[in-house]
Amino acid sequence: MPVRIKEKQRLTGTVTPSALNTETDVINLADQSDDYIIEGYIDLANMASDDVVELKAYIAVDGANQRLLDKITFSGAQEIPVVRIVAHTVPYNGKFRITITQKAGSTLRSFPYAFIVQIMETI
Repeated sequence: MPVRIKEKQRLTGTVTPSALNTETDVINLADQSDDYIIEGYIDLANMASDDVVELKAYIAVDGANQRLLDKITFSGAQEIPVVRIVAHTVPYNGKFRITITQKAGSTLRSFPYAFIVQIMETI
């Protein structure tokens, strides 16, 4: 059975945590019409020497409960500031989510992001 991309969505913006140690959604996807591929980028260029930022990815394998899939922590100003979230193939009800938490720093930072969601279909 051949599969193709039925629809493409662009998710772009900037996220700023409201307080230190507050997990903040970058993206939090609801159920889609079919299985999908998602990938994207988060720009950490605004980080300063005393900043610590944690990124987490979640997925609902059972279609209901988001569970931690991955996490990574960044400290200080980043020599390579763009973080690539590699392509994930997700079930239609996988509820894929990326969060950011600023754990340290004297100023709350803003982080631009860009994701592409490709919704598949069987033809």
